[in-house]
Amino acid sequence: MAAQVRRHPLAAQTAELLMTRIRAGEWPLGHRLPGETTLAAQLGVGRSTLREAVRELAGKGVLDSRQGAGVYVTALEATENWDVVLRQADIVSVIEARIAIESEAAALAAHRRTRADLRVLRSTLAAREANGEPVAEHVDADMAFHRAVIVAAHNEVLTQLFDSFLPRLRLAMIDMLEIRPVPSESADHAAHQRLLDAIVAKNASAAAEFSRTHLTSLKAAFS
Repeated sequence: MAAQVRRHPLAAQTAELLMTRIRAGEWPLGHRLPGETTLAAQLGVGRSTLREAVRELAGKGVLDSRQGAGVYVTALEATENWDVVLRQADIVSVIEARIAIESEAAALAAHRRTRADLRVLRSTLAAREANGEPVAEHVDADMAFHRAVIVAAHNEVLTQLFDSFLPRLRLAMIDMLEIRPVPSESADHAAHQRLLDAIVAKNASAAAEFSRTHLTSLKAAFS
């Protein structure tokens, strides 16, 4: 016999029990939950409590209540607030995500960049090279160039993902560079110049590789 909910608040407890059963594989992804009457009886709660629990999990992306068709499992874990996830993530994890996003964006930028994109890329790279001190201004100039690469990919999802990383990344970069400056500013700038040159030349594989190599070295600095 299925475990029953015994503590208040009932709706929150019901949602948690449903989540536990979903994680356990009782209802796989895309599976339809039992009917409302049956499920409420299994959980030992009223139908209104069950509906509230379903609404809670629907709001977290786990369930989808389809009019006339029932309730379906649409995710196996509740979606956390993205800002909270990033604040809690260690910087190495953020950089690993950047590697995945920016290497692909660099390849796309090599295919899709426009003349306007190239003007922005060249101006942000020049501003980055000219901006050495203070550290915060250099980091902002660096982020502007990397964002210009993302924008040149013409993929709004990638741009929004990068923008969500910026606050977490900016503070970590400032902290690191104040303690441990870049060993060679000329070599660092040359790495960014190679990336731009590959995008200008429409060499997608080289652009992706230069982006990955640069960010991997950045990851090593934080490891």
